[in-house]
Amino acid sequence: MTEFIRTPDENFVALEDFKFRPNYHQWQDMRVHYLDEGPRDAPVMLLLHGMPTWSYLYRDFIIPLSQAGYRCIAPDHLGFGRSDKPTDIHWYTIARHTEVLSSLLIDLDLKKINLVCQDWGGPIGLAQAAMMPDRFDRLIIMNTWLHHYGYEYCENVKQWIAAWKDGGFFVREKPDVALIPLLDAGLITRSDLYEASVNGTEPPMSDNTRQMYNGYFAPLKNLPDEAYNGYRRFPLSIPMDNFHNGNAVAQEMYYQILLRWSKKVDFIWSLEDEIFTESLGRDWCKRMNGFFTPVAGAGHFLQNTHAREIVNHILSNA
Repeated sequence: MTEFIRTPDENFVALEDFKFRPNYHQWQDMRVHYLDEGPRDAPVMLLLHGMPTWSYLYRDFIIPLSQAGYRCIAPDHLGFGRSDKPTDIHWYTIARHTEVLSSLLIDLDLKKINLVCQDWGGPIGLAQAAMMPDRFDRLIIMNTWLHHYGYEYCENVKQWIAAWKDGGFFVREKPDVALIPLLDAGLITRSDLYEASVNGTEPPMSDNTRQMYNGYFAPLKNLPDEAYNGYRRFPLSIPMDNFHNGNAVAQEMYYQILLRWSKKVDFIWSLEDEIFTESLGRDWCKRMNGFFTPVAGAGHFLQNTHAREIVNHILSNA
């Protein structure tokens, strides 16, 4: 039996910008949380998050997409959001995250899927389209990657991995990961992040900034340090030097399969991402014969700051 921590429901009650009903899928002895909004017989928008986010990342997508006639499914990976959180850091592998998502799609018998993926939602979600292409109608790819031969990891990726290894910046008890999306959105500074992480000094926050912080902190509020292990494991699973945890061989296979993808594919790519650059996105889009939409002024977590623009692109190109 896997030991895990379950975030109390009361952690989410005060989230005024996230009033969606929780749903749960049973995977072995754990609960996988997902949102299910919109008509049940409609085409599906499968909204996948990465690190250090959860389905809250898509809070401004769900209502307009469901009102446009889509069924929005937004799961939380195990270790994140309202999903259960295994305490053993070695439990977390990309292959296992992929297996869990597959079980959810099969259990719900989802078809006519429009995949919306970003960050780790890419390797985990694109694997589903490669393995079960008949369930998918469209790929909407945002600032992510699939490991493959010749992929060059930039210096910022190397620094991100190092920050989670022994002696790294985030190697501390209960690292305040909820500040990372705020930094990306330009709502706090790197100095604010440093002071908060090292000295426990809370950065100045406007009401809107505080609301976003509370959203990303809610899954971890009042939980022990072991609840953070899913967050710790994602950076250490990047298959730059850890091929097994990152499911590198399978990612290479999925990448090659999807180069032959014949259905619709859209790349919606932020231009200020220091990891997944514009040139990387354009090159991948060209290889897949996709349609490239740049999003100016957005960082890595473009869903936080440019939701309306992205939703409009999704709907106008449907």
